[in-house]
Order: sequence, then C-alpha cells, then structure tokens
Amino acid sequence: METNNIRLTASSKAIKDTIQLTGSKSESNRALIIKALSKGIVEIKNLSEAADTVALENALLQAKNAGDAEVTVDIGPAGTAMRFLSAFLPLNAGTFILTGSERMKQRPIGILSDAMKSLGANIEFLENEGFPPLKITGPFEQESAEVSVKGNISSQYLSALLLISSSLPQGLKLTIEGDLTSRPYVEMTLDMLKETGIEHSWQGNQIHIAPQTPSPSTLFIEPDWSAASYWYSMVALAEEADILLPGLKPSSLQGDQEIKDIMLDFGVLSVFTAEGLKLTKIKGRKVKDSYNLISCPDLAQTVIVCCAALGYEVSFTGLETLKIKETDRILALQNELAKFGVRLYEAEKETYRLDCSKRSNPDTITIKTYEDHRMAMAFAPLALIFKELIIEEPEVVEKSYPLFWKHLEQVGFKIN
Repeated sequence: METNNIRLTASSKAIKDTIQLTGSKSESNRALIIKALSKGIVEIKNLSEAADTVALENALLQAKNAGDAEVTVDIGPAGTAMRFLSAFLPLNAGTFILTGSERMKQRPIGILSDAMKSLGANIEFLENEGFPPLKITGPFEQESAEVSVKGNISSQYLSALLLISSSLPQGLKLTIEGDLTSRPYVEMTLDMLKETGIEHSWQGNQIHIAPQTPSPSTLFIEPDWSAASYWYSMVALAEEADILLPGLKPSSLQGDQEIKDIMLDFGVLSVFTAEGLKLTKIKGRKVKDSYNLISCPDLAQTVIVCCAALGYEVSFTGLETLKIKETDRILALQNELAKFGVRLYEAEKETYRLDCSKRSNPDTITIKTYEDHRMAMAFAPLALIFKELIIEEPEVVEKSYPLFWKHLEQVGFKIN
C-alpha cells in the first residue's frame, strides 16, 4: 500500500498569528451523550469538528432511528465513542452491533462491559472476550444501583457510567477501586452534568448520582486545550513567537490546561486577554527533573518530544494508560525518537527517562504516525529544528484537529 506523506519545512524560526482552535473533543463527546439523554432539552454550541466527534454524532443518530432492525454502529478509531456508546446503547430499544477499526478491536472494553452487565445490561462479546465488537440488546431493566470499577485503567470507563447514571431508574453509586488516573476528565464529566442541573455527591472513592431530569440549558464547548498544546511546543522550539488562541480562558474543565504550567519551564509565557490566550517566547525557568502526567496523559507525546528536541534529560511518570491508546504510544515514541538519537527508556517501574547524549541533527527525518493523530501533531514542531520533516499518513489529524496542517501553513510552514 502506498503511504501518503507530507514534507514539512519552516520558512522562518519566528511564528506569529491568531489560530482559531476547534471546540474541545473531550467536552463535545460528553455533551453529545448528555444531549441525547436529555431528549432535546440540552443544546450545544461550538461543537468540535473532530472526526471522533462526528463519528459519535452519527452513531447517536443511528441509535435514535434504529427501530426494530439490528443496527451495526461502526465508530472506526474513535475510542471515546466506543466507551461512551458501550454505556449509552444498552439504554436504547433495539439490537446494536458496536464495532470499530482493527486497532479498536484490540483495545479493552471488558471492565466497562462487565460493569454495565452487573447493572443488568445485555452485552455479548462477538469475537474476543473483553474486546469489541459488542452485541448490545436494549433497553435493560436495572438490577443494581451499585458498581465498582478500577480507577487506573481508563477514566473514560468512569465517565461513560456517570453520563448515563441520572437516566437509570435507580441512579448509580460508583465506587472507584484504587488510584484514579486522569482525575480531571472525571471532574469534567461531573461539571458538565452539573451545568445541565444534574447533581452528584463525591465522598472518598464513591460518586453517587440519583435519578433526575436535566434542566433546559446550553453547553458551550470551549476551544481544545489538547490542540493548544501543539502550539505551546512550537513556541518553545521557535526563536521568536507571538500566538493568540481565541476563546481559551484561565478557568477550564480540561485537564490538558496543565500545559501552560509545564511549558513555562520551557520558555512559553501564557497571558490571558479579553481576546483569548496569548503565547510568547521568554527565557525558560529551570526545567524540573521529573514531570508527572497522570492527570493529562494526552499531553505526554507533546511534552516528551519537545523535551527531546530541546535536549532536556528528564523523567516522566503517569504514562500507564499510553499503551492502550490509538497505538502503544510508549513504543511509538521510542521508535521515532531513536531516529534522531534520543532514547526513551524505563529507568524504573512506571518511570521513563530521556537520554539525549547521542542526539543527532539529520537534515531530513521521517516520522511514522501509527494511525495516531497525536504522533503526527507532537512531532510536527520538529520542523523548526530539522531542515525537513516528513510525516507519514498526515490525515490522522482529522481525528481531533482537522485544520492542523492548514494552521501550520497559516503561520508560515511549507507543506508539500
């Protein structure tokens, strides 16, 4: 199969412009489930244009119009859609085959499916136990209001359950077992529910949501901080920079806003103005020896690649969920960083460290994306370091940030 590549070069080491980011994919996907369960009472503004969000929106439309026929819902590589639909579809009348891409069939869903089955849902694994595709027959009669789920595998399992909880006849008491990974994403889910009038209590490791009806409301989706993170990396690697990202605010539901604190160490100053967030290049603070990304794992590739480009030999923790994402992101990073002599290795259990002692500066470097949007966008800023950067399968960015390459051209990158 012929690989589609782009060649990326930076015409200048200075970047200045205003970049209008799409709405947050994380907020948009939650908002779509909330709206569907509200039966039109809740509206959405500034919905993300990301392919994952479009896939979820189409799937919800399929479910709404299912009728008596068996419906196949194929969400491709959209991981959040798979998790949220696994909890949402059992509430709907009909029979659904929930499937996705080949990689999606390798991503575990057993913990969430088992939780739903313990509540009374009718879910079968059609191929491999604990993995998609699923056969879901609904609606189900709730047999229990209590469920326990491990907190260190994927916060999306917890969010999926919380999103449907107020629609269950008995509500839900969700016990989180062990440590909680990506806590800000769970908080985002609860905050968005609260915006529509759905109340909860969170005491210790238990979250309780009683059966209740949302209030007429509008969810406004703020711009995507995950998308903003790539601009932080570009500012860090540029010689001069002045980037305005309209609509971003200092108080955000998104955990990826942590990028503003991390990148201050790398010389990126964040200033919130009436127009939005302004990024400028300054002298960096002292880089820490270690960064814990447990609450913002989607920033991992951006931060690790940026550190490698700057020659920062630092350690990273909180990367436990990276192996079950769109690809094994640890392995993918190790493979691609090695192309310019940087080694990412496990220094001790669940602690990874960068070794830049043999870092090279090739004129041309080719980056494989592994069908992972974040690999493409995390490595793209390296065009400010190397003379020519080749990105394989650049269309993967459509998953979360469809205008990414267009925005790079806007600030002066040349793309062939």
